[in-house]
Amino acid sequence: MPFLTEAEPKRGVALDVLPGIRRIVARNPGVMTYHGTNTYLIAAEDGLTVLDPGPDDPTHVSDILEAAGDVPIRRILLSHTHRDHLGATAALKNATNAATYGFHRPATPLFTPDHGLKESNELAGLTALHTPGHASDHLAFAYTVAGAGDILFSADHVMSWSSSIVNPPDGDMKAYYNSLLRLLDRHETVYLPGHGPLLPEPRALVAEMLAHRRRREAAILEALRARPSTIAEIAARLYAKQNPMLKIAAERNVLAHLLKLRTEGIAIDHGDVWAPA
Repeated sequence: MPFLTEAEPKRGVALDVLPGIRRIVARNPGVMTYHGTNTYLIAAEDGLTVLDPGPDDPTHVSDILEAAGDVPIRRILLSHTHRDHLGATAALKNATNAATYGFHRPATPLFTPDHGLKESNELAGLTALHTPGHASDHLAFAYTVAGAGDILFSADHVMSWSSSIVNPPDGDMKAYYNSLLRLLDRHETVYLPGHGPLLPEPRALVAEMLAHRRRREAAILEALRARPSTIAEIAARLYAKQNPMLKIAAERNVLAHLLKLRTEGIAIDHGDVWAPA
C-alpha cells in the first residue's frame, strides 16, 4: 500500500500542519504508534480545542500547556478511548478545567465524557462521524480549514503510515469495512491521522485498504479450504511477522476476519480450530 513516512518530528513543540491547526507528537514511539500519538491543537474563536491528549505522560501534558500559552484550552476531544489517546485526558482536564468530549458510549469504564457525542454532533466547527471498526467508540471529525478546504481528522481509522489493527471484541471487522466504505463516499481531500503525517488524496489509500482487507479475507478462506486451522496457524502462513507484538496483532486481525466470516455463515469454529461453514 502507498503508505507515507516522515523523519522523526521535533519533540516538545507544536508543529504547524494547516492554518489554525498544530500537531504535537507524543513521546510514545513504537511498532504500533509510529513516532507517537498526534495531539492536535485546533484554533477556535474562544480558544483551543485539543484533539486526543495522548498517553499518560506528564511531559506531554506540559508540552500541550506550553504550546497553548496564553490561549485558553476550552475543549478536550477524544477520537476513541485507547490508552495512547486517552491517557493524558485527566491530567489535562485538571490543569485547564476544560470540558471533555467523546463518544456517548465509551468503550472503557475509565472514561466518561462531560459531553457525549453522537453522529453528526457539532462543536467548534468539527462534525462528529461515528467510524467504528478499530474501536467501537471511534469518531472521526470533519472540519473546514480556511484556504485549505474540507479535511478529516481520521484518528486511527485511516492512518498515513500503516493499516489499523482490528482487535476483537471491541474491534469489529465488519464495522471496519462499513466505515471504510463510508469514507469512500465522502469528499474530504486531506486526512489528519492519529499517528503519522498528513495524508493528501486520501481516498486512494482508503480504497486500497479496503481492497487489502478483502484480499486478506480471501486468503484466509483459501487457507481454511486447504485444511482446518487455528488462528495462529493461519497468521503464520499469511503474515511474515518477526516482532512479537506484530505477531499478536496479526493474529488479532485474523480473528476479526474469522468472526466476520462466521456472522456471514461462511466460517465456523470448533474450539480453537476454524473451518469453512
